Amino acid sequence: MEEEKDLKDKLIELRKSTGMNRRQFCEYFEIPYMTVSDWEHGNRRVPAYLFRLLEYYVRMEQMKKEDDFSEEK
Repeated sequence: MEEEKDLKDKLIELRKSTGMNRRQFCEYFEIPYMTVSDWEHGNRRVPAYLFRLLEYYVRMEQMKKEDDFSEEK
């Protein structure tokens, strides 16, 4: 149960780190809005493998943006 809460909170943090609201996040990753809403409210479990994939993708995009920014200087 504790792990589910952690993943729920981590998903919210991950989404917020992208600067996207829930609707934008859902559209970007092509995940139904109600699914993400249920995950974030704790009504459904976030599959651990899916969270890891989302986290990996977001982190890679952030690193890419940082790299692009440093190349512009």
